[in-house]
Amino acid sequence: MQKIAISVGDINGVGLELLLRCHDEVSRLCEPMYCVDQKLLDDASELINIKKRDYNTKALNIDAKIEIGKVTKTSGDYSYNSFLKAIKLAKNKDVDAIVTLPIHKEAWSKAGINYVGHTDMLRDVFKADAIMMLGCNEMFVALFTEHIPLKEVASNILYSKLYSFLNDFTSIISDQKIAVLGLNPHAGDNGVLGDEEKIIIQVINDINSKNNNENLVGPIVPDIAFTPRFRKNYNYFIAMYHDQGLAPLKALYFDQSINVSLNLPIIRTSVDHGTAFDIAYKGVASTQSYINAIKSAIEFSNKYNKL
Repeated sequence: MQKIAISVGDINGVGLELLLRCHDEVSRLCEPMYCVDQKLLDDASELINIKKRDYNTKALNIDAKIEIGKVTKTSGDYSYNSFLKAIKLAKNKDVDAIVTLPIHKEAWSKAGINYVGHTDMLRDVFKADAIMMLGCNEMFVALFTEHIPLKEVASNILYSKLYSFLNDFTSIISDQKIAVLGLNPHAGDNGVLGDEEKIIIQVINDINSKNNNENLVGPIVPDIAFTPRFRKNYNYFIAMYHDQGLAPLKALYFDQSINVSLNLPIIRTSVDHGTAFDIAYKGVASTQSYINAIKSAIEFSNKYNKL
């Protein structure tokens, strides 16, 4: 049975609750190693009225108090150190993969942590161009640009950057057709509504030529890419910016979707939702994304065996 390190996310959100509610099911799938102190699990168990029990924890030895629904320096620091512990376990080959529960970016900022999220931190730790891909078996969306202002997206569509991204992606997803979205409405209408698509076309042609295939398709007009008729032919999509890809994905598959970090020497998956402060510790948060993240971590580690 595979060993999975689980970082607990923001302790004031739904992370600890999901961990506790799903423990029995997760334990049937893998051997979970929770990057958290036992005392916090005891505190969380009381809040959601689950019987206290001993878990396989990798203690952080950090004093922290749950403050439901609050953005605090303490919760930001704790979630960061939980993730750091999971990374160390993966680097030391003590686990086969990492699954992360949701952090709160403002809490990280309050704690003086300069990363904007898990993927950003992974890039720095491993000095690698990690690719953020989200989705489920029905549809996966990879993001060329992620957490940057919309006004900066167009200036980031440079030949060298896009070539590196798509080249890395096609080396991992090598046996599938991949739909690459255009940036502009109508994919630019041949330059009438913008000319960034010229760069996208050139990169697609050059990579397809190098790989001697036509796996990259596009640029696809963004407003038709996620229609049922189009999606039946594609399972993988490349979005030029965050909301272009994630708005339709979450509209279609919010509860099922997960986050996968590609192009790294470790396997990391995550839930595809936030801390949900408004429903934390109420016992109503959906567990589906977390369970899917566990299953995908097992599947990806079996497939790529990078550790």
